[in-house]
Amino acid sequence: MRRRRYTFVGRLTEFFYLSLSHESLENHYRTNFSLIQHHKYSLTELDNMIPYERDIYVALLIQHLEEEEERHKKQG
Repeated sequence: MRRRRYTFVGRLTEFFYLSLSHESLENHYRTNFSLIQHHKYSLTELDNMIPYERDIYVALLIQHLEEEEERHKKQG
């Protein structure tokens, strides 16, 4: 029987496939478009982010927008 050899790059590739499996390609492009158009990120900045880093920034942005919406509702 042949033993499967994993290299660092092979394991790294598998990790990123798994980390991106929760998001569709369409959603990825729509989110990038929104971040570029409305929040002044550059495509280079987004492409250079590690996948989970991008998810963290998107979550923080959503939280910030929800807090701003609540603040506006309270002000009248």
